[in-house]
Amino acid sequence: MATITPRRNREGQLTGWQAKIRRQGYPPVSKTCGSEREAKDWATVTEADMVKGTYVDRSASERMTFGRAIDIFINDVVPTHKGGDIEKVRLERFKREEADLCRYALSNLRTEHIEDYRDRRLEEIAPGSLCRELNLLHAVLENVRRRTGLVENPVSHVRRPKVADERDVRLSREDEAKLLSALDATRNPWIKPFVIVALETAMRRSEVLGLRWQHVDLAQRTAHLPETKNGRGRTVPLSSRAAEALAALPRSLGGLVFPVSLDSLKHAWTRARDRADLHHLHLHDLRHEATSRLAEAGWSILELAAVTGHQDLQMLKRYTNLRAADLAKKMG
Repeated sequence: MATITPRRNREGQLTGWQAKIRRQGYPPVSKTCGSEREAKDWATVTEADMVKGTYVDRSASERMTFGRAIDIFINDVVPTHKGGDIEKVRLERFKREEADLCRYALSNLRTEHIEDYRDRRLEEIAPGSLCRELNLLHAVLENVRRRTGLVENPVSHVRRPKVADERDVRLSREDEAKLLSALDATRNPWIKPFVIVALETAMRRSEVLGLRWQHVDLAQRTAHLPETKNGRGRTVPLSSRAAEALAALPRSLGGLVFPVSLDSLKHAWTRARDRADLHHLHLHDLRHEATSRLAEAGWSILELAAVTGHQDLQMLKRYTNLRAADLAKKMG
């Protein structure tokens, strides 16, 4: 049977009501409520759960806020992830812009709170980007769910928006010339060679940025990637154009082929792209274009997968945008 007692401050003023339960097989549990009725209701529900064997101690989820769960994820989990720097940026933005939501105790966080965020955020970003954010928030709560006694992850039941973000963007030779000319005006000497290597090799942005001289063999025209997004290393062939661009680069003391931060790359790319009047072109489109050009040159699916590192051939198909006019030439 629960014990209900009033709680008073030093001046003897009533501050709340404490319900305390001691039951064999369970550690003592207690909760202070604002009214006697609330304390009795909590005790009744808690004792009923103990009788049924379904009781879960939720005190930790009542103490931990959503913001604190995000901090734990940033400190403990993000450093172990490839692309963790992007996750950190997304979560820190969420904490800044959703301060009220981050103040919620995990026990009080509901699916409708996340749905409200989803609807507001959809006015700012594309559905695909929002789905990635929701998946990240789901991972944040899963990381602490068991230790806090959180019964359900409120993000699990949030309906994701339909994603139809396949891009059919191709870079013509004329547009490429305009882009490279605009890159000549960039003060950073590594940005233009970065774009050339990306266009020639179909490597991911992170793979090009992480490339080290010790893994580049200009004589054999290969670049080895010990770690990639899918967890497997691969060796990428270099075209003569890519090899020439790499050979002309100065050698950095740290060993990186492109000693450029992600932010610096993004800013320089955006400025050059806009100068070339190619506002629709994304940095990731270079990988699409490189893969499509290889496919048009007659490379087989297996050869393409060996270069790009794709294990899912359906995903490789998304990256390969073939021009109908070029396919028509093959038909005779």
